[in-house]
Amino acid sequence: MTARPSSSRATRVLGGVVAVTLLMLGLGSCSDSSDSESAPDRVTVEETEAAAPVEVSSNVSGARAVPVDKLIRVKAAGGTLAKVVVRGPEGQSVAGSLRDDGSTWRASERLEPGTTYTIRSVTKNSDGASGKHSATFTTQDLSLDEQTYAAVAPLDGETVGVGMPVVVNFDLPVQDRARFEKHMKVTSAPAQKGSWHWVSDNEVHYRPADYWQAGTDVTVEVDINALPAGNGIYGQESRKISFHVGDSVISKVNAQTHQMKTYVNGKLVKTMPITTGKPGFTTRSGVKVIMQKFRSKRMNSETVGIPAGSAEAYDLDNVEYAMRVTSSGEFLHAAPWSVGSQGRANVSHGCTGLSTANAKWIYDLSKRGDVVEYTGTDRPMTLHNGYGDWNASFAEYAEASAL
Repeated sequence: MTARPSSSRATRVLGGVVAVTLLMLGLGSCSDSSDSESAPDRVTVEETEAAAPVEVSSNVSGARAVPVDKLIRVKAAGGTLAKVVVRGPEGQSVAGSLRDDGSTWRASERLEPGTTYTIRSVTKNSDGASGKHSATFTTQDLSLDEQTYAAVAPLDGETVGVGMPVVVNFDLPVQDRARFEKHMKVTSAPAQKGSWHWVSDNEVHYRPADYWQAGTDVTVEVDINALPAGNGIYGQESRKISFHVGDSVISKVNAQTHQMKTYVNGKLVKTMPITTGKPGFTTRSGVKVIMQKFRSKRMNSETVGIPAGSAEAYDLDNVEYAMRVTSSGEFLHAAPWSVGSQGRANVSHGCTGLSTANAKWIYDLSKRGDVVEYTGTDRPMTLHNGYGDWNASFAEYAEASAL
């Protein structure tokens, strides 16, 4: 009969097998491997954590009644911004730029009132994984009584004369003139030095130091949309217009000699007999600029303070080739009724009268912004009577800038 091994022996054999197995796996001893040259290699298991998602924040997220002059700022934490788009409900986007390091996006333009905008951004974390983020905000609402609109002259694309000032009229007053002026720019090619000049809180003009050079191209930028004007009023819309300065046409009227000489690009092209204002209605001496042209215009003395029924009253239905040169009512126009006095005496109520043929000639030649220089009277033209911008030195003119 074969003898069976004892259970204690079996246990010892099994334990030896387990020990060898653990030793082969490098897991059977707590001693340092340097204790033995024959110590087995160890296997190390490491766990890699996924990068945390990028956190995106802004200075307007979720807010209501955000001021329209707020410049949006978007920031990323724990990663970078790859793209940021801010859009209104009609798809209009807000211009802005991303920093080179991708940390921040900043808007470069202001906002529209009563509008809900969405900020959408694409991010990258430290692993290079992309993420998308979205947030909304709503701007304060503004009534028309809280917004001032800028009307600009000349018109976009217009060709004007060398004396044409840039004229900006605001329908509501601008108390913070300096802030607005910083956002209004005039550039010209060729470049010419110039200055803004505030006539009132509702009107500001710009002229170069000397008459524009013929052939100049001018661009006017009035970047006042959502810009605070003061007293709770904001700019309503930014404007950008460009105009061209045509030939230099300068007429020189002498009330003493009763003559008008017209120069085109510095060359005398025509001399015409004229009549100007009689005593009591003296024509102003100084630099005037053609403001408007009318092929035919009704002229009524009541509009210049002469009452109907008085000895000097008049009401003329069809005055031809009329060109306004002051806000107060002076024109160049055809005056066939005074041809006998033209070149000899001053018989008008302040206007410059010409024969119909001569009036047509100067009317056809002229454009808005052409210059008419008057001499020979003791009544001065004023700076703010129409486009009277040239009746001050440039240094005096620039004193009315807000900057």
